[in-house]
Amino acid sequence: MSADRIVVCGAGAVGASVAWFLARRGAEPLIVDRARPGAAASGKAAGFLALDWCLGTPLDGLMRASFGLHAEIADELGADRIGYRRTDALMVASADDGDVDGYARLDRPAWLDGNVAVHQVIGDRTTTAQVNPHALTTALVEDAVGRGATLRTGVVEGVDLDPGTGAVTGVIVDGEATPAAVVVLALGPWTSQAQRWMALPQVFGSRGASVVLAADVPGQVVFSEFLTGDGQRTQLEIYPRADGTVYVNGLSEHDSLPEDPDGIAPITASGDELHRRAGVHSTALRDAEIVARGSCYRPLTVDGIPLIGPVPDVPGAYLATAHASWGICNAPATGRMVAEMVLDGASRSLDAAPFALSRLPMGRIAV
Repeated sequence: MSADRIVVCGAGAVGASVAWFLARRGAEPLIVDRARPGAAASGKAAGFLALDWCLGTPLDGLMRASFGLHAEIADELGADRIGYRRTDALMVASADDGDVDGYARLDRPAWLDGNVAVHQVIGDRTTTAQVNPHALTTALVEDAVGRGATLRTGVVEGVDLDPGTGAVTGVIVDGEATPAAVVVLALGPWTSQAQRWMALPQVFGSRGASVVLAADVPGQVVFSEFLTGDGQRTQLEIYPRADGTVYVNGLSEHDSLPEDPDGIAPITASGDELHRRAGVHSTALRDAEIVARGSCYRPLTVDGIPLIGPVPDVPGAYLATAHASWGICNAPATGRMVAEMVLDGASRSLDAAPFALSRLPMGRIAV
């Protein structure tokens, strides 16, 4: 294997995007994942895309660029293949008990026939869209492999560094040294494992539950302010998909992060409660079968801004992670930026300064 090989660690949406943009420019990266593409959050996320929902924040340019790139990816890989379509988005109020009609500002769609009041249209087909995140991630990896990338199943156990310069010289996968000049760490909430090898900012994991229901309803994403029967004010998110299913989330969970994403077991009670709450909004959802239950950890930083860029004092190492709930949405522009950093020496498409690792404290975990 060539010593100048680029290794992308992690085959979630961000790692897949990095590999895809590298491969489109003629590079042949090695993609390494413990399980498979989309095994963690990228296989269990909503896949919601927005154009301008981060206006006035450091994420605005990243989100706008990614929204356009998602449409280009759909044109290139096939919209049906990745579940891409434009959607509307509604803000509603709903409750287990009591009248919510006082919150109504708009007529309800026929399928929202429960105790629901539609308050506002917060997105339309020019500003909001969706993908199937697992299908997108898988397609990006498959296309990158078709262009010369290599996918390897294995555990990244370390990064070899030159003792004199500190530069990357290789990656340890399943105990085997793999020569490399560049390593991109797209490990999501497992970034803490890489802190055993080099100093990095802390990345946390926020766990949430989801269910997928077999229900064919219109393509109107619903963000609900939901009042439970015991007085809890919560948020529920309902995402109808083009394949005749509906993804529902909005319930936090708490548990320690396992080393293997396949060790994250869905909690039955969480899925049942999400189904119940969705059923308050729509009889079609109430009567729908649960076809999948999910639980995943979304990576985030203390300031809520992703980490995208070179690792200070480790030439050849790059980090791309901590996109929180916008990981699927912002993966394409992130992938393009990192590919430019690796191949051109700097991001040309977007200003990378807001995402620099040096803005946050960095440290290593002693082993």
